[in-house]
Amino acid sequence: MIMRIDILTLFPEIALAPLNESIIKRAQAAGIVEIYAHNLRDWALSKHRKADDTLCGGGPGMLLKPEPLFAAIEELRGPDTKVILMTPQGTVFRQSVACELSQEGHLLLVCGHYEGVDQRVIDELIDVELSIGDYVLTNGAIAAAVVADAIVRLLPGALGDEMSSVDESFRDPHLLEAPAYTKPAEFRGLHVPEVLLSGHHAKIMAWQKEQAMQRTKVNRPDLWEKFQQEKFQQEKGE
Repeated sequence: MIMRIDILTLFPEIALAPLNESIIKRAQAAGIVEIYAHNLRDWALSKHRKADDTLCGGGPGMLLKPEPLFAAIEELRGPDTKVILMTPQGTVFRQSVACELSQEGHLLLVCGHYEGVDQRVIDELIDVELSIGDYVLTNGAIAAAVVADAIVRLLPGALGDEMSSVDESFRDPHLLEAPAYTKPAEFRGLHVPEVLLSGHHAKIMAWQKEQAMQRTKVNRPDLWEKFQQEKFQQEKGE
């Protein structure tokens, strides 16, 4: 089954630009996924295709209007579509979420812009609210491209090496990937660790696990704490 991803945004070119290169481009050419971006203004009813308005009750900024969003989502979604809103208020997007969404047949990514979208759209039409991190972007099209990229590369056949997506960071949800090296074995006096050249797979795996733990401890103390907690629970249950 071919996955379909529709992106609804005020800036379709921004959403598609990173998805028309490299692995995601090849996945589309191979018929693994179909990706489309739609301009929300095409469903706006006013003369000037206005898709936003001021906030009821006052406040700075503009909010996406319900009329074009309702019309667009109702036209684009099907009976099995998962409708996702990209918003800073959403659940944080993680690799585990990408894996879950890669099992869907049709995703409709709705991009928040300005101060977001009218709450009635969220209440009536949105299945999932997602955020790619605790920061604010200029528009949700960038976030939608990030989510689409993370999902597509998990689809069977999207990567040249089927184990690549398994061997990356977050294979273990609480550990980062170990450092990696390639040829030459020596460059400007910098050497590849000897264990990686030994051919001893058990020693290599042990080294990679230790390096992954050290990297996680330094770079992501939040993940390291969760790793320690999970390890403690496992030992306690034994």
